[in-house]
Amino acid sequence: MPATLIEKIIAAHSDKSSVSPGDIVDLKVDTRVARDFGGANVVKNLVDANLAIDDAKRTFFTFDCNPGGSDQSYAANQQRCRLFAAQHDIRVYDIDQGIGTHLAIEEGLIWPGGTFVSTDSHANIMGAIGAFGQGMGDADIAGAFAFGKVWFKVPPTVRVVFEGKPGADATAKDLILAALAKLGSSGLLGFAAEFCGEAVEGLDLSQRITLASMATEMGGIIALIPPDEKIVEFCRKRAPAFEPHYPDRDAPCAKEVVVNIAELTPRVARPGHPDDVVGVDDIPSTRVDSVFIGSCTNGRIEDLRAAAEVLRDKTIAKDVVLKIVPATDTIWKQCLDEGLLEIFKSAGALVGNAGCGGCAAGQIGQNGPGEVTVSTGNRNFAGKQGQGLVYLASPATAAASAVAGVIVSAPRLASGQLPPRPTRPMPAAARTAAATEADAEGEASVRPVSLLGRAWVIDVADIDTDMIYHNRHLAETDPAKMGQHAFGNLEGWLDFPEKVQLGDIVITGANFGCGSSRQQAVTCFKTLGVSAIVARSFGAIYERNAINEALPVLTFDWPADAVSTGDELRLDLASGKIENLTKKTELAAPALSEVQLAIYRRGGLLRN
Repeated sequence: MPATLIEKIIAAHSDKSSVSPGDIVDLKVDTRVARDFGGANVVKNLVDANLAIDDAKRTFFTFDCNPGGSDQSYAANQQRCRLFAAQHDIRVYDIDQGIGTHLAIEEGLIWPGGTFVSTDSHANIMGAIGAFGQGMGDADIAGAFAFGKVWFKVPPTVRVVFEGKPGADATAKDLILAALAKLGSSGLLGFAAEFCGEAVEGLDLSQRITLASMATEMGGIIALIPPDEKIVEFCRKRAPAFEPHYPDRDAPCAKEVVVNIAELTPRVARPGHPDDVVGVDDIPSTRVDSVFIGSCTNGRIEDLRAAAEVLRDKTIAKDVVLKIVPATDTIWKQCLDEGLLEIFKSAGALVGNAGCGGCAAGQIGQNGPGEVTVSTGNRNFAGKQGQGLVYLASPATAAASAVAGVIVSAPRLASGQLPPRPTRPMPAAARTAAATEADAEGEASVRPVSLLGRAWVIDVADIDTDMIYHNRHLAETDPAKMGQHAFGNLEGWLDFPEKVQLGDIVITGANFGCGSSRQQAVTCFKTLGVSAIVARSFGAIYERNAINEALPVLTFDWPADAVSTGDELRLDLASGKIENLTKKTELAAPALSEVQLAIYRRGGLLRN
């Protein structure tokens, strides 16, 4: 039977000869990774459940969120992981090594056709080499460490065809921003994608990584690019023996989407939304305060060479801060050997240790209130990279904007025809979110299938995990302290922890929980006593995290007038029936599956 690439990989790692969308399988995991901020919670889960390690040689820690260990909480979490790793003979890629997903490819820990899970929500970078990668929460990764497999639902496939020949100045980042503009922030929600087209087939590893990494920003499980001969050869030099998989040409897909990239010019995503994409030179003159070049999306040597080419023999504009973070230590050393560091320093840049950079709160790349940043990262959600405004762009555009002091493309900088630079506005006062300590109620000894609670209606789409639980609190490992931060970055809902009551039910919009893989965005609601969440759709990682932590989540396109905040609801998890006792009406939502209900009844994935 013809199969897509994701179906072939999953079938090869299960006890089935073939799989179809919707099948739930036990997926054998070739490589299991925990990072520094999530690693301490993974360790805690394993210790609390008294679980052993399935295969230490396939198990790793990577410290890439805070490679300086400059925050005491991060340093403590890293040390907990080191001690656990030493006890169980697990290899640690420590603070001097770089981004875990990139290291996995460089070191041959993953290969075409392999499977990889990590606490990194951009583990789907592995799609760049035709491998399966999935970001998961702390309980999921603890399960992978202990059992060597995870349960997984086979996703349907969307074929994304990049059609046409882009303009000479367009980069891989511009291609993926064009795809975001076409598909939107939830266009791949729940899907695996296969990226294809002549423009994609000619891309090198770094460019494929750029494309694959931003599947997360479209809600996708993964974006897979069938490996060419160069990718296979690169991996064969590093990894154990493997046979790559390729999709069958006639494999049925859920749909096909065409992204027209003919004559594509450099793109930029405006603050707050990675899919709000326009031409770089089409936006009004916008003063730049800082620039960040790096991240798992654009921290490869090819990206840094492109930035250096723009910066060569130039200096950054007055009052601009330029921060550069290579993805791995190998790339950092290449920058040194090729003279790129000299170019960067001569231009006025700060070059940091290899690592994630601005996406992680403990690292180089954060900005302050009102600060305008051009970033080569993958996310520009409010609060993700600090308290300012973040535009997403390619390394060439970012470097050009640092020199010009305004957002411009590299060709426009070279032309000398620059827009006037606006004067710097007075800094806005920093918004402080009031958070009140909420009492955390213990779980009932018997977990009811019928839930009675008061509704909280938050009819907002694309509520990401930074809005639910901001990354500045990620070092927190005590669940009892997480509830006070719930919705701490969602405008209009900062007082939610003060008002919510035990048993309340959250009713919300589409793509709830998109963004990072952080388990805390689920735990905070458990701490507050929220009994269930009903959303029009969920971010894929968030849905898994909630199910694994025994927080019931129902996916249901509820009518806008069906529920109001304060309504008394009765929710039956086994049938999906939702009774509005206040309005005296009933709704029929899809019930929890047998697997999900079993996890809920026993109190979580790691409970017996």
